[in-house]
Amino acid sequence: MRKVRVAPKGMGLNDFVAQQEGYFAAEGLDVEFDWKTFRGTQASWKHLDYFQRPQDKPYTESKEDVIQGACVWGTICNASAGMGKVVADAYGDSPWAIFVRPDSRIRKPEDLKDVPVAVGLRAGSHFNVPYRLEKYLPLAHIKTVNTGGFGARLKALLVGEVEAASLLPPQITMAEQLGLRAIIRDTFKTLWWVPENSDPAVVTGYLRALDRAEKAMDADLAKYLPLWKLAVPPEFESYRPWDFSKFGRGERFVFKALPREEFDETLEQVKRWGLDQHLGEKSFEKLICSANP
Repeated sequence: MRKVRVAPKGMGLNDFVAQQEGYFAAEGLDVEFDWKTFRGTQASWKHLDYFQRPQDKPYTESKEDVIQGACVWGTICNASAGMGKVVADAYGDSPWAIFVRPDSRIRKPEDLKDVPVAVGLRAGSHFNVPYRLEKYLPLAHIKTVNTGGFGARLKALLVGEVEAASLLPPQITMAEQLGLRAIIRDTFKTLWWVPENSDPAVVTGYLRALDRAEKAMDADLAKYLPLWKLAVPPEFESYRPWDFSKFGRGERFVFKALPREEFDETLEQVKRWGLDQHLGEKSFEKLICSANP
């Protein structure tokens, strides 16, 4: 058995299902979840710069080998900035939305002109804002504020610290159950992000286990929906009795390679949005860790 540390994204259930059903073990992997990093990514980052975020620390401080996942833009940028490599053999497909409070004057995407939207710095909640709002507003009028992880963003919206927040699963359903209102919804892709020295055989086994979990959920999703409790930050456990039966699938695992043109397009978008300050290596071949499934 190969010991593997994994920091779940928490946007889907695949990691939790694969662990519960023994799919990791069947691939020869002794998976330990990195709850410290995971909970850190849900907390506030408002005073943290890039390279100081919870997901950066396994590369910048502890030097621990951890498999993580992030949005397609964030994963590629992290690797380009010297933090690990991109696994391009599979991707996730996840919902995304911007929510406001029920009494907000904001009714449509155009109403977000010059309104700071709570995001997690250089993560999916951040990159999605220009990506999806640019069809409604000029870039100069699309504003974001670094609030941090999904727990911090949802809380900031609930207490009135911000007017709008960029949310991912499961906080989208949590926001709905708390009576908040969606202004725009869409989907986006995610990628896995691994240390530079990762063993391709380990990465392959990890992806195969996630794929088995995807198929298990296709067969009986209701069986696994209670596992969403693992993705809810502790401070939200007392907000209300969450109805996990309505939380849905969240992110889906897709065992197909990311098209090369999407890699190139991602770098172009990041540059156009002015978020390319930390990019270094840009070669697809040098940033990819091939899992060879």
